[in-house]
Amino acid sequence: MLSLRHFRLKTRMVLILGFIAILQAGALGHFTIRYLDSVLHEQIGQQAIRVAKTIAASPDVIRAVSDRDTAFLQPLSLKMAQAAQARFVVIGDSQGIRLAHLNPQRIGKSMSDDDSDDNSQALINGQAYVALDQGSIGWSMRGKAPIFSTDGAQIIGIVSVGYLLTEVDAIVSRHQLSMIVASTLAFLFSVIMALWFANHFRKAIFDLEPEQIGRLFHERNATLETVREGIVAINQHGIITTFNHAAIKTLQLPADEKYIGRHIHDVLPDNGMLDVLESGEHHFDQEIWLHDRNLIANRFPMVQDGEVTGVVSSFRLKNEVDLVSRKLTRIQQYADSLRSQSHEYNNKLHTIAGLIQIGAVEQALKVIGQETSSHQSFIQTIMKATSDSILAGCLLGKYNRARELNLELAIDDDSQMSDIPASLPREQLVSILGNLIDNALEATLRHHGSGGMVLLSMSDLGKELIFEVNDQGPGIAEGEQDKIFTRGYTTKDVEGHGIGLHLVKQLTEHLGGIITVEPAEPSGSRFTVYIPKSLRRSDNATKHGQEEQQ
Repeated sequence: MLSLRHFRLKTRMVLILGFIAILQAGALGHFTIRYLDSVLHEQIGQQAIRVAKTIAASPDVIRAVSDRDTAFLQPLSLKMAQAAQARFVVIGDSQGIRLAHLNPQRIGKSMSDDDSDDNSQALINGQAYVALDQGSIGWSMRGKAPIFSTDGAQIIGIVSVGYLLTEVDAIVSRHQLSMIVASTLAFLFSVIMALWFANHFRKAIFDLEPEQIGRLFHERNATLETVREGIVAINQHGIITTFNHAAIKTLQLPADEKYIGRHIHDVLPDNGMLDVLESGEHHFDQEIWLHDRNLIANRFPMVQDGEVTGVVSSFRLKNEVDLVSRKLTRIQQYADSLRSQSHEYNNKLHTIAGLIQIGAVEQALKVIGQETSSHQSFIQTIMKATSDSILAGCLLGKYNRARELNLELAIDDDSQMSDIPASLPREQLVSILGNLIDNALEATLRHHGSGGMVLLSMSDLGKELIFEVNDQGPGIAEGEQDKIFTRGYTTKDVEGHGIGLHLVKQLTEHLGGIITVEPAEPSGSRFTVYIPKSLRRSDNATKHGQEEQQ
């Protein structure tokens, strides 16, 4: 036997609604027919007893029954039956002997031979009543009334008025046919409405079957719980419809509470999703602070028929995104360092090989000595200045980069950077320093050309780490000193710049530090970074996070 699940949604809806329509119409029709049958029987009985009482109260009938005037009563009964549209009117005396009947041959015979009722209720008790009985002409509804004498003291006879039930059955049959027609029309109407509703409903659910929707719902839930990003969705009233486990974990919310069905403002105040719901504008890769967590968030409005029906927000901890970025930055730094060293040493090897081939062995040894001495000297300076291997690797890579550009990266002999707190993220530290040195090298190369120098000074005295980078560039006008940290701002006519200094300022403020820029002597600029040894988020960082959130 086929299940309804084997049919398409439209077929199922037609079958179900059609069956319901037939069932309702059948039940209603059966009740109506039964009720109509009962009402007709009652009405015919009441009609019969009314006619019987009227005839029994007629003075002419009373006189004729008293005189046993059959000749008068027989045609009178036929006339009264026709006038009352009854099947028969039978008149009998006090003994139940017929004085008038539809069949003249039965006159003078007892009424009991055609009636299972003994008529005692009328002839003895003097009461009018209704009886259903089968006579010589079939089943009939009979109304019986006693005939009293003129003074009303004595029962002298009885009147029985009958209506055949075949007439009632004919009326019921006519109504039954009407009910069948009404049921058929109701079924056809239900089929049409089912087709219309099924088409409208399938359009609303993107022409999907219920089983497909069920599978997609389970897949959606599994997907939401699988992804590592926190995902929160609200409807157009701000009520939460989706709140996955990653969102609870990321925001460090209680895992045993129910969040779906609550207003987003009650769970995450100042989340920014209500602004997107109102404006309909999407936000991508925005840095926000939520529940004291630094996040990278995306907010996207859901639009249907030109109306915003909800908002979906996904977010991750910023340090996770930074971790990936830092790994890529470190890899790029290593690649740049290796490329610089490979390029530089290939040139040196070619020079040495050429000197040997022409027999200038002493000059070749001198070049080798100079190269080794310069490189070893810088390494010794780095080792003297810091014991941090990550910072030392970064500086060595920038030194090789400077050599590739025919520039010099020098470290102040008094530099000291050993007391770096373990809690300070090294990746952020080298990102700040690396971007400052790269910016200084580019500025020096553009303004000074080959042979220029970038000087780095470091100090870990006191409660702050201080990094000072001096370049020999063109300097920065006083009116532009605040603009250079704006994302996308650059003085170069090359695309892809204007990000490094913005990132430096952002990372510095996140670490609770500050960065300053001032003219250097005799030319160039001096960038100074102050980072507190106790890791904390400064007021500037807080303000920055709030601005990004807004």
